Amino acid sequence: MNKERKKQRKNDGGFLSGVLILSFSTVLVKVIGLAYKIPMLAYLGAEGMGYFNSAYEIYALLCVFSTAGLPVALSMLIAARRERGEDALCAIRRIDRSAVRVFLLLGVCGTVLLTLLAKPISKGIGNEDAFFCILAIAPALLCVCFSSAVRGYFQGFGRMTPTAISQLIEALGKLIFGVWFAAIALKKGMALPKVAAFAVLGLTLGTLLSALYLFLLKAADPNRCAISSRSQPKERTLSTLLKIAVPITVSSAVLNLTRLIDMTLIMRRLQAIGMSAPSANEIYGSYTTLAVPVFGLIPSLITPISLALVPKLSAAIEGRNKDEEAVVADRSIRLTVLLAMPASFGIAVYARPILSLLFSGENEAISISAPLLSLLGVSILFSGLITTTNAILQSYRCTLRPILSMAIGALIKILTAYLLIGMPAVGIYGAPISTFLCNLTVTGLNFYFLRACVAKGRRVSGFFQIWCKPLVASTFAILASLAVYLSVERMLGNETAAFLGAVATAVLVYGIFALLLRIVTKEDVALLPMGQRLLSRMERSRKPHRGTQMNIKE
Repeated sequence: MNKERKKQRKNDGGFLSGVLILSFSTVLVKVIGLAYKIPMLAYLGAEGMGYFNSAYEIYALLCVFSTAGLPVALSMLIAARRERGEDALCAIRRIDRSAVRVFLLLGVCGTVLLTLLAKPISKGIGNEDAFFCILAIAPALLCVCFSSAVRGYFQGFGRMTPTAISQLIEALGKLIFGVWFAAIALKKGMALPKVAAFAVLGLTLGTLLSALYLFLLKAADPNRCAISSRSQPKERTLSTLLKIAVPITVSSAVLNLTRLIDMTLIMRRLQAIGMSAPSANEIYGSYTTLAVPVFGLIPSLITPISLALVPKLSAAIEGRNKDEEAVVADRSIRLTVLLAMPASFGIAVYARPILSLLFSGENEAISISAPLLSLLGVSILFSGLITTTNAILQSYRCTLRPILSMAIGALIKILTAYLLIGMPAVGIYGAPISTFLCNLTVTGLNFYFLRACVAKGRRVSGFFQIWCKPLVASTFAILASLAVYLSVERMLGNETAAFLGAVATAVLVYGIFALLLRIVTKEDVALLPMGQRLLSRMERSRKPHRGTQMNIKE
């Protein structure tokens, strides 16, 4: 019994360690990304960022088609094969080689396609000057496809560090070379669309450096071995890989398609209500450069949960361990709500101070983006839950259900965005409103599907524990932070100092309520660094007759 408990704790610790590693790197990547946008906005302005973001959204959509499903499928198959233990390394090598071939084929096709169709695509989205940016970003597809194959391989072994470091290399490359190339182009007096294209070249070079790091790391990996004749046939391996990957890719593509919908509808519908093309591009550039990246920060922190979840849950399913399946799924949802709910409240309330702190001096762009970010803030919780619930459904091979929920959500997004943005009284505000309606729909459908798919293991958390307690804690944290914000701003007249004080207060109050309401469990604390020592000290500080009872839920 003690042996099983130790094994469970070790497995849970590995899951949480992977989440922590990727979460930390994701925070750094996002900070670097925001740091990148500040000089870029100064060099290019909102109009130039409109060209940059137009190309990036198309690239991001093609990246989803090329890389969203296969790394997940690869990590699932490797984790399942390791759980079986039979000819594991040789079979994994066979799976990996098949995956790399598919990834490279997709990368080459995507790069060629984007290069040849750059002109028609730029015309189709109503932003012809984005042509140069699209050409500059095309080679990045090949690098990203290769990187994704290697990341999926390491994730299948539960190794999240290669993914974390490669993402940091990519982000730093984009920052350093993007700013440098844009400065050179400006110095040479190039037109704004070409300056934006030079900035995009920095991103492309960052992906190349990331791919080179992963190539060298994998070449030195001790798990690589010769292919055994008893390994799975190539055709069967490839078929299994694609059977899992294609539905995951389609569901992810539908989600990213909503961003392309935003780009196309915002530009065209704003012009339809009488706005000029440059003005529409400026509003779109402000929205996508300021509001959308801040909105995407918290959901991107949820992605590490799903990346660590998939191989862990796949191994539990392969081993037919119902209790472990239920615990992993429950912990993932609980972590998502704990992180996303207070962040959703905070960004909705403090949109203007956040943008003022990050983009000081860009008053016009901030005026456009702040109310849009407040509306987007409401969607953060649902956006994070979509990522986690999709990963759980995919781990259970219920891959068609996320496609259905995402397709219905995308349809709602298209209809509401088209109608709302085309209303002069609503205009650009229709974009974040339609995002909220889309995310709410997808989240509701995914939870409905989870009831039928998730293992019926031991009961771990109820509705009140997962939803009501974080809601109470988030509400009190925001109210306390608002009191501090208004008081400090009135006394000092400094918005930045008031906001930082409010953030510190919100974190402190939320942490206190998390303990008082027993949102954080004893098991959660035990998995944290130094957690066992902290628990021992807390237990010793209790009165003798209380035994080992704590103010933390068992």
